[in-house]
Amino acid sequence: MTKDEQKILAASTAIDTLISEKKIFSGMKIGLGTGSTALPAVKRLSERICDGTLQNIKAVVTSFQTENYCKELGIPVFTLNDREIGGELDLTIDGADEIDGENNLIKGGGAALLLEKIVAYNSKAYAIVADESKSVKTVGTKFPLPVEIIGSARICVEKALNKLGAKCVLREGVRKCGPVITDNGNQILDCLWENPVDAREMEDKISKIVGVVEVGFFTKLKPVVFIAKSDGSVEIR
Repeated sequence: MTKDEQKILAASTAIDTLISEKKIFSGMKIGLGTGSTALPAVKRLSERICDGTLQNIKAVVTSFQTENYCKELGIPVFTLNDREIGGELDLTIDGADEIDGENNLIKGGGAALLLEKIVAYNSKAYAIVADESKSVKTVGTKFPLPVEIIGSARICVEKALNKLGAKCVLREGVRKCGPVITDNGNQILDCLWENPVDAREMEDKISKIVGVVEVGFFTKLKPVVFIAKSDGSVEIR
């Protein structure tokens, strides 16, 4: 199977499995992630709403991309502040850029890490869908860790990250002059380490740097992970 086929398989398997295990059911408040693996999960969720399996699903989205897609599919969209949501979700479903053996994640390749973390960390449960290329032994040495920052603090934050052993690159826009600007009006530093790091410890250390808005290590809420493989199987861990 190609990577795109794996993403669809992982997403469909996750939604159908969570429904069969009664971890997704009618009336739930569900966070929906961003990116090329999360959107197939949104599509599969809409299909299960359309076939009558699910009713009265309330979605909280993590980006303009996902918001637009939900509206196209007819899934009602709310914010965490809306009375119907009350600041808490039953489940969040998202993709990831890297997943290690302990289900620590790197997220933010699509520059949506701030809302992705707010939504995930305010959920009772968390599910991740991915193709097999996202499964790694250690995080932080191959796929760059995104760190969302206040633009005027860029040099200060870079120096602090350098002291933590990271090499940083300001993410530049595609078909846009200058840096990527997130949905929240911030900039992204992409960071790599030569040697493996403790993701849980580094999440805390980077979060304490003045000028950092959010860091792409997700370690505090362990997800159930659905990883589709090229042979057509799906690993659930």
